[in-house]
Amino acid sequence: MSGRLRGMLRAFWLPLATRAAKSYLAGPALADALRTCRGLSDQGMGSTIGFWNGDADGPRKVADAHLAALDALSREPLDCYLSVKAPPLEFDRRLLAEVLERARLGDVGVHFDSLGHGDAAATFEWIAGAVPLHSRLGCTLPGRWRRSLRDADTAVELGLSVRVVKGQWADPDPPEVDLREGFLRVIDRLAGRASQVRVATHDPPLAHAALSRLRVAGTPCELELLFGLPARQVIQEADVAGVPVRCYVPYGQAWLPYSISQARRNPRILWWMLRDALAGGSLRPAAVGSRERS
Repeated sequence: MSGRLRGMLRAFWLPLATRAAKSYLAGPALADALRTCRGLSDQGMGSTIGFWNGDADGPRKVADAHLAALDALSREPLDCYLSVKAPPLEFDRRLLAEVLERARLGDVGVHFDSLGHGDAAATFEWIAGAVPLHSRLGCTLPGRWRRSLRDADTAVELGLSVRVVKGQWADPDPPEVDLREGFLRVIDRLAGRASQVRVATHDPPLAHAALSRLRVAGTPCELELLFGLPARQVIQEADVAGVPVRCYVPYGQAWLPYSISQARRNPRILWWMLRDALAGGSLRPAAVGSRERS
């Protein structure tokens, strides 16, 4: 593909993807996320909230958003924890300590999300420094990264809860791992060893396989979903396995990427993006509903 054609495609794709991404946000404000989490709680589900910052938001603003979320969660009777991303905080240890102290005082769990492969090493160094500051910490491991097997060992040693995802960003060291195979390799590495594993996928057969392996190993586990993605079938797998369901609820800026390369591998992404863009964020397509109706 020529550079000019690629640029034209991106010019078409990015505005549409940004519009579509709004379908996956509770809204721009913390109050929107909390309202959504209360609704999920009424349906018997736990939740996770994560502030999606804008490009112009500095680390102080991002930290303040996390502090406000922690204050609110400490007052709410919710099974909910906070997800944070290290790069928007510029790996600032003072800001990290501030966030973790507030989380400790409010007895709210803090989870470190995964971003690009290049940020993984620094993120785990950050987490290691956070362990003495708060007992309720977690991390995310992408199945497509080969380093995730080593990181799984580190997570077990540090006593972290672990969210396993297929992974959006590729491993820069070829050959790349098959997404499902990589996911299950990480699950197997954690089974029988991790304090808790959150199976984060909307792929029903993959959820079935992962939850089954964890249950056989006696590892505490749950299914974690992304707000706005189709969920009915995969929730049925959680019901069969007898495990809790949790929903990740983002708020803030709509930046969820629909990458062109992903759409080439999975044409359904193009359909989801077009559908969500036409909905204009006003609808939640096949959104998480009550487990009784699933």
